[in-house]
Amino acid sequence: MKKILFFALVAILSHSVSYAQSDRTESLVKSEKNGWEYEVRAGVNIGGATPMPMPAEIRKIKSYSPKFNGTVEGVVTYWFDGNNSPWGLSTGLKVEEKGMITEADVKSYSTEIIQGSQRVAGYYTGSVKTQYNSTLLTLPVMANYRFNDQWKVRAGLYAAYRLDGEFAGSVSNGYLREGNPTGEKLLFEGNATASYDFSNELRRFQWGMQLGGSWRAFKHFTVNADLTYNINGIFKNTFKTVTFPLYPLYLNIGFGYRF
Repeated sequence: MKKILFFALVAILSHSVSYAQSDRTESLVKSEKNGWEYEVRAGVNIGGATPMPMPAEIRKIKSYSPKFNGTVEGVVTYWFDGNNSPWGLSTGLKVEEKGMITEADVKSYSTEIIQGSQRVAGYYTGSVKTQYNSTLLTLPVMANYRFNDQWKVRAGLYAAYRLDGEFAGSVSNGYLREGNPTGEKLLFEGNATASYDFSNELRRFQWGMQLGGSWRAFKHFTVNADLTYNINGIFKNTFKTVTFPLYPLYLNIGFGYRF
């Protein structure tokens, strides 16, 4: 479903760009003079969901892969005073992926593993591999400032609704203390592993801060960079198995077409 939605938006935006290149309508020119600016953007998110600060349970990050996190966005900016002011306000709608794969060495890490048809909660010491992914529909609201016709910066807030998501992984090369840090020890040695899945505990609504800028490289094409930081974390408030919150921190880099 999320792939169909993503590629449908890409097709629609591509058609819009092709049309704009061949016929820049009178209404679009008039709209620009009145302070309105329209742009479509595509890019990639690079980052991950991270605790702030790093908890004592995580002893070492062994590997990290940011995955390919594509984004497609439509943006509308209104420049005040009929396009004569350096200040403007922008909003839009973005479909984006945020994900990562990490592997870490942990000690007394609170988790819940799946053993056959049962779930066993406790404290794990050993290796933990996690895959996180979310497909989000995001609405940013940004204050814009342009230094000239080529350079502008922006800052503001965003709200996001999670369409789909996963937070799952496996444990290996260690042991689980069942129930509490001194409970019965379950060993995972050699090729023995156990999985865990907290996907149902992911939060639907997220919000955070965004800071970015654009360079107008050509008449219609821009280069964009935006840093986003989630404030309310990826897990529901009722979820207590993972004892520390995780905050998505991502840098989006991409290109845009300005109509």
